[in-house]
Amino acid sequence: MQRAPLAPAAPATALLTDMYELTMLQAALRSGTAERASVFELFGRRLPSSRRFGVVAGTGRLLDAVEDFVFTSAQIDFLHSAGVVDDTTLDYLRDYRFSGTIRGYAEGECYFAGSPLLTVEGTFAEACILETLALSIYNYDCAVASAASRMTIAAHGRPCVDFGARRAHEQAAVAAARASVVGGFVGTSDLEAGMRYGIPTVGTSAHSFTLLHDSEEDAFAAQVASLGAGTTILVDTYDIARGVERAVKAARDAGGELGAVRLDSGDLVAEAFKVRAQLDALGATTTKITVTNDLDEYAIAGLGTAPVDSYGVGTKLVTGSGRPTAALVYKLVERAGSDGQMHQVAKFSEGGKATVGGRKWAGRVAGADGSAVEELVISAREQDEALAALSEAKARPLQIDLVCNGVIVEEHRGPQALAAAAERHQVSRAELPYDAWRLSEGEPAVPTRHLDLDGRSPLQG
Repeated sequence: MQRAPLAPAAPATALLTDMYELTMLQAALRSGTAERASVFELFGRRLPSSRRFGVVAGTGRLLDAVEDFVFTSAQIDFLHSAGVVDDTTLDYLRDYRFSGTIRGYAEGECYFAGSPLLTVEGTFAEACILETLALSIYNYDCAVASAASRMTIAAHGRPCVDFGARRAHEQAAVAAARASVVGGFVGTSDLEAGMRYGIPTVGTSAHSFTLLHDSEEDAFAAQVASLGAGTTILVDTYDIARGVERAVKAARDAGGELGAVRLDSGDLVAEAFKVRAQLDALGATTTKITVTNDLDEYAIAGLGTAPVDSYGVGTKLVTGSGRPTAALVYKLVERAGSDGQMHQVAKFSEGGKATVGGRKWAGRVAGADGSAVEELVISAREQDEALAALSEAKARPLQIDLVCNGVIVEEHRGPQALAAAAERHQVSRAELPYDAWRLSEGEPAVPTRHLDLDGRSPLQG
């Protein structure tokens, strides 16, 4: 495993968006409402099926993306030639920089239905056009981190490593590697993720390396000669028992003890027991066993009694283990009116898509034993009023400043922020009640209660 420095800054992110963000901007500029003060919130109406809690991930990536959300000359030229928006809107976009404020749940926190993961404040123009970017990052990263958390719960302390690079879009794989660390994974096979985020990288050889050589003995000897006796050797290209024997011998011939063997096929539970017994009989008691092969949280749980030392997880990790999106939305909840006053706004449509108006603050209430019993979400006009109510309820405040008047709070991005998010998740998850750790389908680990201190009814059309 090795760490590497951060990669150079990413290119402009402004066109990673839906067209209607810019056509809304154009219409708002024409109607004179573009500069109205507005508050948007990113949240989930409910948790995805089978998830008893969600995990906040993507915060550091979002902050990087907001910093790079500028319109280059080439992008302006494209918007002009494609007739996406008019010249007035293009003039606005040429000078666009987000100058508002973003608050949100700290990365790594658990969340529930209605949790205001992000609160974006600014003019309608500058906050509206961040919608698609924020949702694309959070919907994917939170889904992967939530799956990773369930997998590390199932692993009971055994290390999990991301092997999903070849199972996702190349950039999604990098994002998944980062999100997996938030959820408790300890490394990745993806070198770009290692360079960009300082994640330890892992990998030795595939079946093709064994097949390249005239014999399995030659392949193992070559790998040990290159990577040392402490390497991990894939032993199931041919016969597993012979592969284990040859791998141990290759390491000993080089004067050391084999680091680990990897199993990638067959009945992993049965094979792990047989391989452990064989390694011990050969005196290779320190040689570890790592397993791969389309693992998810249920397969990992099934391996709980087997003598396995670590897991490599690919497809199911990068696809959210059946839940590839966190089902989050980004909605306007408050805006200035023609009277200059701030007004609650909300969506009243049927079909489970209604929203709760007003700016919100959130906290987590703990019971007498220290376990969380409630997610308390408060609508209030003033922050001090909301924080006082949270304090009275003995709720731990969950939101922090991420961007202040256009200035990014640097401590929330970079390798140190990722490590802090991983630690924070362990603490946040540990405070949830026992039911949160169950892998079966069920209700959210804690209920969400909404308290309205605002006293204003949301505007309706």
